[in-house]
This record gives sequence, C-alpha cells and structure tokens, in this order.
Amino acid sequence: MFRTIADFEDAWREESSATLKMLRVLNDAALSQAVKPGGRTIGRLAWHITMSLRELLGEAKLAIEGPHGEDPQPNLAGIVQAYETGAKRVAEAVKAKWTDAQLAEKVPMYGEEWTRGKVLAVLITHEIHHRAQMTVLMRQAGLIVPGIYGPAYEEWGAYNMPPQP
Repeated sequence: MFRTIADFEDAWREESSATLKMLRVLNDAALSQAVKPGGRTIGRLAWHITMSLRELLGEAKLAIEGPHGEDPQPNLAGIVQAYETGAKRVAEAVKAKWTDAQLAEKVPMYGEEWTRGKVLAVLITHEIHHRAQMTVLMRQAGLIVPGIYGPAYEEWGAYNMPPQP
C-alpha cells in the first residue's frame, strides 16, 4: 500500500518502464504464443495489462483515457503505444487528482473497499503478475526475456558469469 504520491511515482516509474522493456522485446508473430490451446496469449496478456490501467483506476473513480475491454487487440506497435500513453496518464492523474492524505481513504473496489493506496499497489502487483506470465510465453516463443530485477538467464554472459539456473 502506498502512503505518499511520491512513493507511488517512484515505484510506477520503475515498474511501467519494466513493462515497456518487456513489450519492446516482443514481435507481432510472438503475440499469438499461448501456454496451451485456447489459453491466454502473449498479446492478450499485453493488451490486458494495457486496458487494466484505465479499468482499475476507473473503478476507483480516477478517470483516465485508454482502451476499453471491448476494444480489439491491436498489433504490437499499437499495444506499446497505448501502454506508454496510458502509463503516463496514470502518473499524471494520480499526481494531479489525489493527495497523500487521500491515499488512506477507502473507495469501493470490486465489491470490497480498498484504500486508494491499496488501489495503486494492486495496479502495480497486477502488472507484475502478468509480466511474469509473459516471461514463460516469451521463452516458448523463442524470445530472450529481459532482466527486470536482475539479469535474466540469457544475460549472465554480459557479467562474464555462467547462466544461473
């Protein structure tokens, strides 16, 4: 849970940059990679992350522009552009419309009541969760997963070290 807007801004800058880093490794062919027939694809996960920016904050009555759940999934360039724009809108809206004191206030969320600080924490953890799912599909699609919180398996060579299993 966040108690200050500044703390959220720092975390959001890091996590939205990490999401963009992952999205930029993808290619249009990989968007159809699914863990199993009929399962979510990389493209669906990437688009879900992007649409969730508007949806989750909208549920907390913090309106930002962005794609809706019924909007069709675009190609990779469209996903990246929509996510990048949406991530900036999140940062701008939180800073402009919420205060540190308001982060402790409760708002209705999906049949429960969450503090606004929790809403922001869930926004980030939700994104991290789906990025993790994407890493599995990226490897299945033959893509190199970028390191986010440290080197990925394929990146250890840059440190003159063998890959860490």
